[in-house]
Amino acid sequence: MIEFAREELKLEEALELMNKHVARWFSSRFSDLTPPQRLALKPIKEGRSTLISSPTGTGKTLSAFLMVISALFDLAEQGELEDEIYCLYVSPLRALSNDIYRNLSEPLSEIRRLAGDGVPEVRHLVRTGDTPSSVRQRMLRKPPHILITTPESLAIMLSTPKFRERLRSIRWVIVDEIHSLCENKRGVHLTLSLERLADLKGENPVRIGLSATIHPLEEVAKFLVGYDDSGEPRDCIIVDTSFVKKKDLLVTCPVEDLVHTPAQVVTDRMYRMLAALIKKHRTTLVFTNTRSGTERVVFHLKKLLAEEQSVIREDEIGAHHSSLSREVRLDVEERLKNGELKAVVSSTSLELGIDIGYIDLVAQLGSPKSVTRCLQRVGRSGHRLHDTVKGRLICADRDDLVECTVMVREAYANRLDRARIPRNCLDVLAQHIVGMAVVRKWSVEEAYRLVRRSYCYRNLPREKFEEVLRFLSGGYQTLEKFKVYGKIWYDPEEGVFGRRGKYARVIYTLNVGTIPDQVAVKVYTESKRYIGKLEEEFLERLMPGDRFVLGGKVYEFISARGLKAKVKPAYDMKPTVPSWFSEMLPLSFDLANQVREFRAKVMEKIARGEGEEPIVRWIASCGADEKAARAVYRYIRLQYMFQKAMGAKAPEYPDILVENYVDEQGRRHLIFHTLFGRKANDALSRAYAYLLGRQIRRNIGVAVSDNGFSLIIPAEVEFSWSFIRELTSENIRSILRRAVEKTELMARRFRHVAARSLMILRNYKGHEISVSRQQISARKLLEVCREIDGFPVVEETFREILEDYMDVESAEQVLRKIDSGEWRYIIMPESSVPSPFAHNIVLIGLSDVILMEDKRAMLERLHAKVMEALRKAGAEVAA
Repeated sequence: MIEFAREELKLEEALELMNKHVARWFSSRFSDLTPPQRLALKPIKEGRSTLISSPTGTGKTLSAFLMVISALFDLAEQGELEDEIYCLYVSPLRALSNDIYRNLSEPLSEIRRLAGDGVPEVRHLVRTGDTPSSVRQRMLRKPPHILITTPESLAIMLSTPKFRERLRSIRWVIVDEIHSLCENKRGVHLTLSLERLADLKGENPVRIGLSATIHPLEEVAKFLVGYDDSGEPRDCIIVDTSFVKKKDLLVTCPVEDLVHTPAQVVTDRMYRMLAALIKKHRTTLVFTNTRSGTERVVFHLKKLLAEEQSVIREDEIGAHHSSLSREVRLDVEERLKNGELKAVVSSTSLELGIDIGYIDLVAQLGSPKSVTRCLQRVGRSGHRLHDTVKGRLICADRDDLVECTVMVREAYANRLDRARIPRNCLDVLAQHIVGMAVVRKWSVEEAYRLVRRSYCYRNLPREKFEEVLRFLSGGYQTLEKFKVYGKIWYDPEEGVFGRRGKYARVIYTLNVGTIPDQVAVKVYTESKRYIGKLEEEFLERLMPGDRFVLGGKVYEFISARGLKAKVKPAYDMKPTVPSWFSEMLPLSFDLANQVREFRAKVMEKIARGEGEEPIVRWIASCGADEKAARAVYRYIRLQYMFQKAMGAKAPEYPDILVENYVDEQGRRHLIFHTLFGRKANDALSRAYAYLLGRQIRRNIGVAVSDNGFSLIIPAEVEFSWSFIRELTSENIRSILRRAVEKTELMARRFRHVAARSLMILRNYKGHEISVSRQQISARKLLEVCREIDGFPVVEETFREILEDYMDVESAEQVLRKIDSGEWRYIIMPESSVPSPFAHNIVLIGLSDVILMEDKRAMLERLHAKVMEALRKAGAEVAA
């Protein structure tokens, strides 16, 4: 049963539950319990699995460890503390593991001092991929009582004969930063490791999950504790103190007029605004949404501060993102912790709970794209319990302004986006089956039962499980000539499987994990001239004929092999794919729906004639300053006026506007204002583009944003709107499979899935296999495997693309509403002017817009066209 904790302990009651030395230590350090401690200590003491959701700085880590440490000192005093692992702490980050090691060292040594020399030491150690083998050997001889590790290292330990035996004694498992694990395959992987650990022990250890802000907590609790064999979730107590800290959030805008103010002025004002905030606060953490954005902000900030001859020195501004070396990141973290930096600019790498000391302001440039991410980021400020969380969202784009205004309103109301947890990932399953087989012989029934105890596999069909066994046992003869051999033996008649060959354990250990190798792809012309590099993630989006900018010039994509891409110059043509697209964070489906409703509400107020000032005040009450609120009002009012002037019936919420815009080159842009977030729009746009392309027998250009998408038809090509009716909630999955099966996206994702499934090895007998060789193998294998009906690795590639990379489930939800007639598409008449809401979508379709100046000039031109159209319509109306 999943239930919320209601009983709050008083300090005296909590101290009575603790070991006397731990209680003395706690009283000497703290005057009271924090909110999560009041609710969590008793259930953990009682041996109940517990999920603790609480902001940074509220003592949630100590909430998890306190009763564990207390129990260990009880055993130590009674002379019953064995050389055994009692507590396992799992963290997604090695840096966080080292933090926890340091943070435990002090209390453990202080409590030992209070207890006296007669009480044995409670030991704790870290074991990750960086741990030297000599330390691992010592750990085997004399294990720590608290073992700190990562999900990947746990999976390896479970399949290592000697160390595996050391795990049988574990009583508590603490999973930290569970919010960062549950939405990806690392989390899926961990759930199976936890079930394997429970199976090894013969009983379920107490599971304690620690999470920052996340929703829905009931689902995350089930993810943590799993299911019993009757299909019921195991018991879990949820400690929800997510919103105990006060919030001070505000959306702000550097200028009043984002359309006519020159780009340089907007950028300059934004940096001056940021510099003023940094000067006013002790330490500021600045979040951008891209790694390149991080470097750009640091460069401009340092330049501005030098020009102003500011008291802030250049070396007091740091950058922190995943492309920087580990040494550079650690140096920034240490200097931040020691109060030596005034500001650190980061993309996503400082979202997780690494100890970075005191931050009193978080500044977010642009939209963080989800309420949950917004709260996680601003939650890095105000590290102490009674501090106020302080965040400033600075927006230089009209769509970002609307988005952030709604986001802050939702954050104040404590309404979060739903976490999306992947399910039935066959590649992760395949990896674990090999890990299980190297240990012992299994009956299929027993292994299937174990797998279905994981939240992520509770609905896994038996036939899918058996298909994975068949694949792993070399059941497909055609694959042997491609050096894909069985890793297990499997007897379907007897219903048993086990390890095949002496290298199976080595292969598993060297290839464990879910994070794919990502590398840069070299770009060459047809004449083999080297041009530069592209991120592999960007290459995934390219189709033959797509044009992009590299080194300031436009090239057309022809093909890719391994890690080489072939292109041809297209200098006189506009690019069709923006180079920054792969780095962008997608807007969540839940927040997108709220933004859609908000825009409709403002339009309603305008239609009712409520007047500018009352509406601006209402927008400002959501959490925007006056400048930002006025910009939001004027943007939505302009759209309202445009729709009215164009003779289009303003779609009433929840109907969806579709524009038919013909640009100066005669190309037709069918612009769907599907404000559902980029992942759902990616699914809808690819499916519609496939159907429209089939109708007109041409390639369709596609531009996708969070706020909608456009299908771009070449000039003078006739089309019919009937393709819209062809797509339904019933057929979108099959159409998307056809749309992506021959794409670069499919080829790259197949490599990732094949590597996780141990079909393609990243490391063989200690030799690393280059990503280029992996990719070439993957292409050959994909050609063969797609001919095998229901082949698990191909099926998982499709599932990952449709459900994780895109959001086909939300797209189906939208289509169900359209199928039922509850929502309708409202098609506008053909126009040579796109509406204001369409401008950012048009920009994606028309140009790469690398330079902000280009984007601003283009927006200004489109805005001028809108104003001209309004003047003309006004004149006609007057006449």
